[in-house]
Amino acid sequence: MELAGKTVLVTGSTRGIGLAIAQAFSAAGARLIVHGRHAPKPALLATFPTDTTVLVGDIADDKVIAPAIKQLYESGQKIDILVNNAGIIHDKLAMGMKPIEFAQVVDTNLNGTFNVTQPIFKKMLRQRSGAIINMASVVGQMGNMGQANYAASKAGIIGLTKSLAKEGALRGIRVNAIAPGMIDSDMTAQLSAKVKEQALATIPLARFGQASEIAQTALFLAENDYITGQTITVDGGLYI
Repeated sequence: MELAGKTVLVTGSTRGIGLAIAQAFSAAGARLIVHGRHAPKPALLATFPTDTTVLVGDIADDKVIAPAIKQLYESGQKIDILVNNAGIIHDKLAMGMKPIEFAQVVDTNLNGTFNVTQPIFKKMLRQRSGAIINMASVVGQMGNMGQANYAASKAGIIGLTKSLAKEGALRGIRVNAIAPGMIDSDMTAQLSAKVKEQALATIPLARFGQASEIAQTALFLAENDYITGQTITVDGGLYI
Protein backbone atom coordinates (compact mmCIF):
# COMPACT_ATOMS: atom_id res chain seq x y z
CA MET A 1 0.00 0.00 0.00
CA GLU A 2 1.27 3.43 -0.94
CA LEU A 3 1.06 5.51 2.25
CA ALA A 4 1.02 8.98 0.74
CA GLY A 5 -2.51 10.37 0.91
CA LYS A 6 -3.81 7.53 3.09
CA THR A 7 -5.37 8.15 6.49
CA VAL A 8 -4.05 6.28 9.53
CA LEU A 9 -5.57 6.09 13.00
CA VAL A 10 -3.08 5.22 15.73
CA THR A 11 -4.57 4.59 19.16
CA GLY A 12 -2.56 5.63 22.19
CA SER A 13 -0.51 7.96 20.01
CA THR A 14 0.15 10.85 22.38
CA ARG A 15 3.34 9.29 23.77
CA GLY A 16 5.79 6.40 23.57
CA ILE A 17 5.52 3.77 20.85
CA GLY A 18 2.21 5.13 19.57
CA LEU A 19 3.65 8.60 19.12
CA ALA A 20 6.67 7.18 17.26
CA ILE A 21 4.34 5.23 14.96
CA ALA A 22 2.21 8.30 14.24
CA GLN A 23 5.31 10.37 13.46
CA ALA A 24 6.66 7.67 11.12
CA PHE A 25 3.42 7.45 9.16
CA SER A 26 3.23 11.23 8.93
CA ALA A 27 6.80 11.35 7.57
CA ALA A 28 5.75 8.76 4.97
CA GLY A 29 2.98 11.06 3.75
CA ALA A 30 -0.04 9.65 5.57
CA ARG A 31 -2.73 11.84 7.09
CA LEU A 32 -3.04 11.31 10.83
CA ILE A 33 -5.79 10.65 13.31
CA VAL A 34 -4.12 10.69 16.71
CA HIS A 35 -5.85 9.24 19.74
CA GLY A 36 -5.60 9.49 23.48
CA ARG A 37 -7.76 8.80 26.49
CA HIS A 38 -7.50 12.55 27.07
CA ALA A 39 -6.97 15.35 24.56
CA PRO A 40 -3.29 15.86 23.68
CA LYS A 41 -1.57 18.95 25.00
CA PRO A 42 -1.40 21.85 22.52
CA ALA A 43 2.40 21.69 22.46
CA LEU A 44 2.28 18.07 21.28
CA LEU A 45 -0.49 18.69 18.78
CA ALA A 46 1.54 21.54 17.30
CA THR A 47 4.21 19.03 16.26
CA PHE A 48 1.76 17.29 13.91
CA PRO A 49 0.60 18.58 10.50
CA THR A 50 -2.28 21.06 10.61
CA ASP A 51 -4.71 18.58 9.02
CA THR A 52 -4.27 16.08 11.87
CA THR A 53 -7.52 14.91 13.47
CA VAL A 54 -7.82 14.11 17.17
CA LEU A 55 -9.88 11.21 18.55
CA VAL A 56 -10.44 11.27 22.33
CA GLY A 57 -11.90 8.51 24.47
CA ASP A 58 -11.27 5.45 26.61
CA ILE A 59 -11.12 2.48 24.24
CA ALA A 60 -12.28 0.16 27.03
CA ASP A 61 -15.62 1.99 27.15
CA ASP A 62 -17.61 1.09 24.05
CA LYS A 63 -20.24 3.69 24.91
CA VAL A 64 -17.56 6.37 24.59
CA ILE A 65 -15.33 5.18 21.76
CA ALA A 66 -18.02 3.86 19.38
CA PRO A 67 -19.82 7.24 19.07
CA ALA A 68 -16.46 8.99 18.68
CA ILE A 69 -15.51 6.73 15.77
CA LYS A 70 -18.98 7.15 14.25
CA GLN A 71 -18.52 10.91 14.39
CA LEU A 72 -15.21 10.57 12.51
CA TYR A 73 -16.97 8.87 9.61
CA GLU A 74 -19.88 11.29 9.69
CA SER A 75 -17.37 14.12 9.30
CA GLY A 76 -16.17 12.56 6.04
CA GLN A 77 -13.13 10.64 7.26
CA LYS A 78 -11.98 7.46 5.55
CA ILE A 79 -9.63 5.29 7.59
CA ASP A 80 -7.23 3.29 5.43
CA ILE A 81 -4.93 2.02 8.16
CA LEU A 82 -5.66 1.27 11.82
CA VAL A 83 -2.87 0.76 14.33
CA ASN A 84 -4.21 -0.57 17.64
CA ASN A 85 -1.46 0.50 20.00
CA ALA A 86 -3.22 1.69 23.18
CA GLY A 87 -2.71 -0.52 26.19
CA ILE A 88 -1.99 -0.67 29.92
CA ILE A 89 -0.19 -2.88 32.42
CA HIS A 90 -0.92 -3.76 36.04
CA ASP A 91 1.69 -6.31 37.06
CA LYS A 92 1.22 -8.60 40.04
CA LEU A 93 1.69 -12.29 40.75
CA ALA A 94 -1.46 -14.23 39.93
CA MET A 95 -1.87 -15.46 43.51
CA GLY A 96 -2.35 -11.89 44.70
CA MET A 97 -4.08 -10.40 41.68
CA LYS A 98 -7.60 -9.16 42.28
CA PRO A 99 -10.23 -10.00 39.64
CA ILE A 100 -10.66 -6.29 38.90
CA GLU A 101 -6.92 -5.97 38.22
CA PHE A 102 -7.11 -8.81 35.73
CA ALA A 103 -10.27 -7.46 34.12
CA GLN A 104 -9.03 -3.88 33.73
CA VAL A 105 -6.00 -4.93 31.68
CA VAL A 106 -8.01 -7.30 29.50
CA ASP A 107 -10.78 -4.70 29.08
CA THR A 108 -8.34 -2.10 27.75
CA ASN A 109 -5.86 -4.21 25.82
CA LEU A 110 -8.12 -6.85 24.26
CA ASN A 111 -11.71 -5.63 24.52
CA GLY A 112 -10.57 -2.09 23.76
CA THR A 113 -8.80 -3.26 20.62
CA PHE A 114 -12.01 -4.95 19.50
CA ASN A 115 -14.11 -1.88 20.38
CA VAL A 116 -12.02 0.26 18.05
CA THR A 117 -11.56 -2.36 15.36
CA GLN A 118 -15.11 -3.58 14.81
CA PRO A 119 -16.69 -0.36 13.44
CA ILE A 120 -13.63 0.39 11.33
CA PHE A 121 -13.39 -3.20 10.06
CA LYS A 122 -17.03 -2.95 8.90
CA LYS A 123 -16.19 0.18 6.90
CA MET A 124 -13.09 -1.45 5.44
CA LEU A 125 -15.18 -4.43 4.31
CA ARG A 126 -17.46 -2.05 2.41
CA GLN A 127 -14.59 -0.12 0.85
CA ARG A 128 -12.78 -3.41 0.06
CA SER A 129 -9.45 -2.17 1.30
CA GLY A 130 -7.58 -1.50 4.49
CA ALA A 131 -4.78 -2.59 6.80
CA ILE A 132 -4.99 -3.23 10.52
CA ILE A 133 -1.93 -3.59 12.76
CA ASN A 134 -2.41 -4.77 16.33
CA MET A 135 0.12 -4.38 19.11
CA ALA A 136 0.72 -7.75 20.75
CA SER A 137 3.78 -8.62 22.86
CA VAL A 138 6.33 -11.36 23.33
CA VAL A 139 4.65 -11.82 26.71
CA GLY A 140 1.53 -12.93 24.85
CA GLN A 141 3.62 -15.58 23.08
CA MET A 142 5.74 -16.84 25.98
CA GLY A 143 4.03 -15.72 29.19
CA ASN A 144 5.80 -13.96 32.06
CA MET A 145 5.71 -14.11 35.83
CA GLY A 146 3.59 -11.37 37.32
CA GLN A 147 1.86 -10.59 34.04
CA ALA A 148 -0.97 -13.11 33.77
CA ASN A 149 -3.45 -10.34 32.88
CA TYR A 150 -1.16 -8.69 30.33
CA ALA A 151 -0.12 -12.02 28.78
CA ALA A 152 -3.74 -13.12 28.44
CA SER A 153 -4.72 -9.84 26.79
CA LYS A 154 -1.85 -9.93 24.31
CA ALA A 155 -2.33 -13.63 23.49
CA GLY A 156 -5.95 -12.73 22.78
CA ILE A 157 -4.82 -10.03 20.38
CA ILE A 158 -2.79 -12.59 18.43
CA GLY A 159 -5.87 -14.81 18.11
CA LEU A 160 -8.02 -11.83 17.16
CA THR A 161 -5.48 -10.86 14.50
CA LYS A 162 -5.51 -14.29 12.87
CA SER A 163 -9.31 -14.49 12.88
CA LEU A 164 -9.82 -11.03 11.39
CA ALA A 165 -7.16 -11.74 8.76
CA LYS A 166 -9.22 -14.71 7.57
CA GLU A 167 -12.46 -12.71 7.59
CA GLY A 168 -10.98 -9.72 5.78
CA ALA A 169 -8.82 -11.41 3.16
CA LEU A 170 -11.51 -11.83 0.50
CA ARG A 171 -12.21 -8.10 0.67
CA GLY A 172 -8.56 -7.12 0.42
CA ILE A 173 -8.14 -6.26 4.10
CA ARG A 174 -4.91 -7.31 5.78
CA VAL A 175 -4.56 -7.78 9.54
CA ASN A 176 -1.22 -8.31 11.27
CA ALA A 177 0.33 -7.90 14.70
CA ILE A 178 3.64 -6.77 16.15
CA ALA A 179 5.05 -8.46 19.25
CA PRO A 180 7.63 -6.13 20.82
CA GLY A 181 10.13 -7.34 23.36
CA MET A 182 11.81 -4.96 25.81
CA ILE A 183 11.41 -1.50 24.32
CA ASP A 184 12.50 1.80 25.85
CA SER A 185 9.10 3.23 26.77
CA ASP A 186 6.96 4.54 29.61
CA MET A 187 6.24 0.95 30.62
CA THR A 188 9.87 -0.18 30.86
CA ALA A 189 10.79 3.09 32.58
CA GLN A 190 8.82 1.80 35.59
CA LEU A 191 11.19 -1.15 36.00
CA SER A 192 13.89 -1.10 38.66
CA ALA A 193 17.56 -0.97 37.68
CA LYS A 194 17.97 -4.56 38.85
CA VAL A 195 15.10 -5.84 36.71
CA LYS A 196 16.45 -3.93 33.69
CA GLU A 197 19.89 -5.45 34.20
CA GLN A 198 18.42 -8.95 34.43
CA ALA A 199 16.39 -8.35 31.27
CA LEU A 200 19.39 -7.08 29.31
CA ALA A 201 21.30 -10.24 30.19
CA THR A 202 18.70 -12.31 28.32
CA ILE A 203 18.72 -10.24 25.10
CA PRO A 204 21.31 -11.40 22.53
CA LEU A 205 21.55 -7.91 21.00
CA ALA A 206 22.30 -6.62 24.52
CA ARG A 207 20.04 -3.58 24.44
CA PHE A 208 16.42 -2.55 24.68
CA GLY A 209 14.67 -1.74 21.43
CA GLN A 210 13.61 1.74 20.41
CA ALA A 211 10.10 2.96 19.70
CA SER A 212 11.31 3.97 16.24
CA GLU A 213 12.12 0.31 15.48
CA ILE A 214 8.54 -0.70 16.26
CA ALA A 215 7.37 2.16 14.05
CA GLN A 216 9.53 0.85 11.19
CA THR A 217 7.83 -2.52 11.53
CA ALA A 218 4.38 -0.93 11.45
CA LEU A 219 5.28 0.91 8.24
CA PHE A 220 6.52 -2.34 6.68
CA LEU A 221 3.29 -4.15 7.53
CA ALA A 222 1.19 -1.31 6.17
CA GLU A 223 3.12 -1.12 2.90
CA ASN A 224 3.51 -4.83 2.09
CA ASP A 225 0.31 -6.01 0.42
CA TYR A 226 1.08 -9.74 0.65
CA ILE A 227 1.40 -10.15 4.40
CA THR A 228 -1.63 -10.95 6.53
CA GLY A 229 -2.41 -12.96 9.65
CA GLN A 230 1.17 -12.69 10.90
CA THR A 231 2.73 -11.69 14.20
CA ILE A 232 6.12 -10.06 13.70
CA THR A 233 8.36 -10.41 16.75
CA VAL A 234 10.71 -7.49 17.38
CA ASP A 235 12.68 -8.47 20.48
CA GLY A 236 16.42 -8.31 19.84
CA GLY A 237 16.60 -12.12 19.81
CA LEU A 238 15.06 -12.50 23.28
CA TYR A 239 13.26 -15.72 22.34
CA ILE A 240 15.55 -17.18 19.67
